[in-house]
Amino acid sequence: QVQLVESGGGLVQAGGSLRLSCAASGRDFSRNTMAWFRQAPGKEREFVAAISWNGGSTSYADSVKGRFTISRDNAKNTVYLEMNTLKPEDTAVYYCAARAGAPKYDYAYWGQGTQVTVSS
Repeated sequence: QVQLVESGGGLVQAGGSLRLSCAASGRDFSRNTMAWFRQAPGKEREFVAAISWNGGSTSYADSVKGRFTISRDNAKNTVYLEMNTLKPEDTAVYYCAARAGAPKYDYAYWGQGTQVTVSS
């Protein structure tokens, strides 16, 4: 069975940093685009960052560009999100997702999420 398990969330003060990890099992995602999404209380889920299968291409939401960095280690089937200069508005549940191939290229696999809380 395919599983994506996020870890590394917690409570930090504004301006601090956290490193999230997403460990995959049950399937080889070394050729899949991986991404992070987040959902704040009362808000819709939003895209945060994505990385191509070989790490050659990354994409970020404007709200996190310059502060967050997505990376991956295919040998470990793991994707990371380094979050720096955290702001209270970054508070959310962060989800890891794996993108399927043709024909839909949708995010077919999701983790359960990890809570990130940034105090002011």
